[in-house]
Amino acid sequence: MAATSSRPGLSTTGLSRRAFIGLTGSAGLAGAAALTGCNRAASTAGGSGGGKPLKFWNMPWGNTQFNVLDKKITTDFKPAKGLGAATYQIIQWASWSQTFSSAIASNTGPAVSSGGGTMAFQFEAEGKIAYADNLLDSWKQNGLYDDFLPGLLDTMKVEKGYAAIPYNLDMRVIWYNTKLLDKAGVGQPTDWDSFDGACAALKKIGVYGMGTGAGSGNGIGSQGLVSWMINNGGGLFGPDQQPDMVTEANIEAVQFVLDGVKKGYVDPHSPSYTSSNSQAQWKAHKFGMGYDTAGLANNLGGTVAEEITVGSPLTSPAGKKGAIYFPNNIMMYTNTPSQAESEAFLTYYYKNMAELWTKHTGIGLPPLKSITETAAFREDKNALKAIREWQPIARTWAAPGSNSLFKNVTSVDGTQPIDDFAQSVYGGKVTAKAALTKLQDATAKILKTSS
Repeated sequence: MAATSSRPGLSTTGLSRRAFIGLTGSAGLAGAAALTGCNRAASTAGGSGGGKPLKFWNMPWGNTQFNVLDKKITTDFKPAKGLGAATYQIIQWASWSQTFSSAIASNTGPAVSSGGGTMAFQFEAEGKIAYADNLLDSWKQNGLYDDFLPGLLDTMKVEKGYAAIPYNLDMRVIWYNTKLLDKAGVGQPTDWDSFDGACAALKKIGVYGMGTGAGSGNGIGSQGLVSWMINNGGGLFGPDQQPDMVTEANIEAVQFVLDGVKKGYVDPHSPSYTSSNSQAQWKAHKFGMGYDTAGLANNLGGTVAEEITVGSPLTSPAGKKGAIYFPNNIMMYTNTPSQAESEAFLTYYYKNMAELWTKHTGIGLPPLKSITETAAFREDKNALKAIREWQPIARTWAAPGSNSLFKNVTSVDGTQPIDDFAQSVYGGKVTAKAALTKLQDATAKILKTSS
């Protein structure tokens, strides 16, 4: 999950590819995970132009049709007179972090790219990012600026400007198997008390109500825990961008999960479950409820996909709603043939990228309201509910102190301390305060080492 070794251009805080695979929000998302196992391959294309070509690097975000269509959109870009055409290169997940870090450090990288969900904030701190402020100002005139979903652009704003532009969203939502809930004689929960009651009813029919996994490569477990914290008004970082995890809101949230573990609502093998293990439990009707990606139904397929549904956000004891989400993004770099062309390309790209969703290429949830309003997108009722009900209340790793991401969040994005935290909680042999204290201390150590 995380890249933690020292490499040129990156600190040891680590950059997770969690935000890019598994994750998924519309049809065909299982293809994204399959693509991540491929060896690195590059595909370049572009027409002739009068100047140096503008390099756009993108990832295999969806099924096999995603990069095919994305390449066509890219190479159809018409540059201004005297400027080079756009070229397209696929960067495989298998070696994405090494590829980006070495290329950016040697000034041989792209002018524009997507990449790791927190990558822009690492490179911004190193002076490699071209801020998007001027571009966004121009979008206020053509309607694009107002087309972004609520609060989404704010997640990209750092002290010096906008480090990136939201591209596709990876949401964490609560899923319910309605067939199992009916069998247990309970409805969909609305708050923590009714969630606990539904867990108790499901247990009587041999089903786990807190379905999750925290094994190798499976971030669902830790992300679910952070979602419970955010739901209660908590989170990981304070307004000073430093770890602030041992709070009353967080302790109450973690204790709620620990109580569930003790009551038998959590599969005892969850600390070691990979994503495949967790999905197998959903398919076997052993998981009846739980946090997962917005693309879970598409990833599971079969009859179970027809039985599960995205529920509405729960109200916590603090009277709040919330969960974590990951706004993957596109960034511009200072190393570009022309900053004006980088901005012109992105204007063109955002105006023409809707087909990536309407043709069901498997990319995550869209950032633009206009795409979510198309008939093709609205066919997926679960994705639509995730956008309508969960996106407005969702927060990033930066919660509760900020709505905007920043470099320090890389210390918890798929790193070992947060994996250890999740495994300890789902193992049940720890107190909430002790687990949070250990996480905070380990995170602070990462930040101190990398500063």
